[in-house]
Amino acid sequence: MTLDIRSITRAYDGGSPALDDVNLTVREGEFLALLGPSGSGKTTLLRIMAGLDRPTRGQVSFNGEDFLALSPRERRVGMVFQSYALFRHMTVADNIAFGLKVRPRGSRPSRADIARRVDDLLRLIQLEGYGSRFPSQLSGGQRQRVALARALAIEPRLLLLDEPFGALDARVRRDLRRWLRDVHEQTGVTTVLVTHDQEEALELADRVAILKDGRIEQIDAPQALYEHPASAFVHDFLGEGLQLRAVVDRGEVVSQDWRGAAPADAPAGDALLCIRPEDLEAGDGGLVGVVMSNQRRGDRTRVAVSLHGRRLELDRCAADPLAGLQPGAPVRLVPRRFHLLSSDRSQFLEKTG
Repeated sequence: MTLDIRSITRAYDGGSPALDDVNLTVREGEFLALLGPSGSGKTTLLRIMAGLDRPTRGQVSFNGEDFLALSPRERRVGMVFQSYALFRHMTVADNIAFGLKVRPRGSRPSRADIARRVDDLLRLIQLEGYGSRFPSQLSGGQRQRVALARALAIEPRLLLLDEPFGALDARVRRDLRRWLRDVHEQTGVTTVLVTHDQEEALELADRVAILKDGRIEQIDAPQALYEHPASAFVHDFLGEGLQLRAVVDRGEVVSQDWRGAAPADAPAGDALLCIRPEDLEAGDGGLVGVVMSNQRRGDRTRVAVSLHGRRLELDRCAADPLAGLQPGAPVRLVPRRFHLLSSDRSQFLEKTG
């Protein structure tokens, strides 16, 4: 029951294509996140999966069936939007049951079966006893749970989530993310989430596809993306990072006031040095910076450092030499691990020291 997307392009008159030759496979039972900045094409791709938009060219198939030849209803896709899209004049129970009640008479479940399905979903979304309430009597997080239950009621083959937590505050988003992952584990439905929130994608998804300018830059498991980015864009987009101009010369990387051993296969010439804050440690001969602030948080200390025009937040234990430095103190930081992008952008190499 895999979803296969092959050579999908979506072009509009007078502008660059929203999607440009996208290839993607969503595995059965997988939770996949489409992550990228605004305008990267992730929502357009989701709408094509749902049948709400059509590609200029390319193919979409589900379990070998041509999805593009089917109407949105025939695809049996459940969709949840950021705006909830609940019917205000209907109760919670009626909202959940809507997709079942509007089915053609020959495929419509009985009233008793619909009632049982609604009760099961109310338990799943932890809103037992709320069936007779109206959307206006619920919190934002509760409304989004009802929207998800309505999408699940039709027993979709594919669940599509378009920025479902974007309208909620940070605390509610965190709680709903954990809850949504639990629901996915219980139902096993193949799920695709669109988000621009890196933390949300990395916490929820089995794999993450990172989009830029209508193309997929990289797709992999969340931790693999973070630790082994395939490009400078992926490195910069996922978490904090520092990128500096550098030169590779006779087996060494030279950048600003620091030099270190280059990856064995790094070509000589100009390059881009990419470093994560957690890979920096105090040491002689390192990059020159200045401590901006130092905040103790329990047994950890958050040290903000200005390093060649970029503010970096370094999380350190109390015993780390950086934890004792005061604002204004000079510091030298040595990269113990970094990535290097060659000048022709053909190689993105990793070096661990």
